[in-house]
Amino acid sequence: MNWIYFPIYALFTAAFWVAGVTMLFFEHREVMIKFYGRISVLLGTAVLSIFVLVLWLHLERPPMRTLGETRLWYSVFLTFIGFLIYIRWGYKVVLALSVAFALLFLWINFSHPEAYEKTLMPALQSPWFIPHVIAYILSYSVLGLSWLVAVVALFMLLFRKFEIKVLDLANNLVYMGFSLLTIGMVIGAIWAKEAWGHYWTWDPKETWAFLTWLTYLLYIHYRYYHPKRIKSHLWILSLIFVVLLICWFGLSYLPSAQNSVHVYAR
Repeated sequence: MNWIYFPIYALFTAAFWVAGVTMLFFEHREVMIKFYGRISVLLGTAVLSIFVLVLWLHLERPPMRTLGETRLWYSVFLTFIGFLIYIRWGYKVVLALSVAFALLFLWINFSHPEAYEKTLMPALQSPWFIPHVIAYILSYSVLGLSWLVAVVALFMLLFRKFEIKVLDLANNLVYMGFSLLTIGMVIGAIWAKEAWGHYWTWDPKETWAFLTWLTYLLYIHYRYYHPKRIKSHLWILSLIFVVLLICWFGLSYLPSAQNSVHVYAR
């Protein structure tokens, strides 16, 4: 299993996702369409998950070392969480946007194939590596969905169809994503202590991770002390996601971070 097989898996994944979402938007015409739509979305996620698993076995290491590898995990988590939100609250638009966002990352991986290496630097050969990365990618997925929900809510406000439960969903996602972000930071600190003897070194990646964490913490406090400023909540939630994106992959392109041990290989 190597990168040349990715387009095949990506094609089947995209086909299942697009077909599934399309069927869900026409579910009112026939009951079985709803069932087949759900199964199709899950099949697409399963196909991509299988690719990640087989890639893991081929590389003999967790595929979490490069940006492309993290995009694979992000696409899996994003669509699965979007699907759970659809099952729980019936937001088809959120599921459709999560699928669209995941397809964008698959397209980026298709356009920029990577030469995968089996080796991991000694610092990454740690039991903390997998839970640290998984916690962060999960948090990025959940916070990415909170951003998508906020964007949807802004359009609902524009067309005067806003419902407060949409904002509540966005905030619940923020709380969940913030918790996962905190867990990822704590695991990273413990790992750093074991590997380098220090919990925190103000590495560029660590600094931006802290800024991301702090930004969402400030939003949570702002939301708590100003509960009626709905429009400002949505705009802030839509904009602070940029900080997360910089922390995740934008930092890899900054000259000051080129010597960071946290920057993903490309």
